[in-house]
Amino acid sequence: MDVIEIIKQRRSIRKFKQDPIDDKILKELVDCARLAPCASNKQPLEFIVVKDKETCEKVFENLGWASYISPKGTPKEGEKPTAYIFILVNKQRATKWIGHDIGAAFENILLAAWSKGIGGCPIVTINKKNVREILNVPDEYEIDTVIPLGYKGHESFAENNDEKVEYYMDENGNFHVPKRPLEKVIHFDKF
Repeated sequence: MDVIEIIKQRRSIRKFKQDPIDDKILKELVDCARLAPCASNKQPLEFIVVKDKETCEKVFENLGWASYISPKGTPKEGEKPTAYIFILVNKQRATKWIGHDIGAAFENILLAAWSKGIGGCPIVTINKKNVREILNVPDEYEIDTVIPLGYKGHESFAENNDEKVEYYMDENGNFHVPKRPLEKVIHFDKF
């Protein structure tokens, strides 16, 4: 699959099969994030990979899931992520463009994961105090984003829709995500 196909097919996945993800793949996903562009090449991001079942369960309890369709968008037993990648910001290395750095890193993770048949989604609704304790994160690091990962347990479809932003889950447990049509967002030469 080429990169444009991956970009166009990738959707957020929030329910997962319970097959473990190999350490080699998890390491490769972090390597892809590490190689993302960053402002002034300060390289302020570091990553924690969580795959231990007990720790995964503790992390899961401290995240917010699919707010538009809560609580049915929250994974149930047998659907929870089998791994997580946390994106941490080293505050001493961060620039005012840190949001761009984080976005590039998590998109690289998501695209690389998709190429391996693995789904995920960025989550920023995190009980950071509890997660800091669970993962022993030093104070000089900010916990920014977490990517829950697993082999996808549902489908997710993009649908042209300029009227709504709320995604929904159908009777089969698949997600439908409105996206503004290209014709509504593209402008050539001037607005």
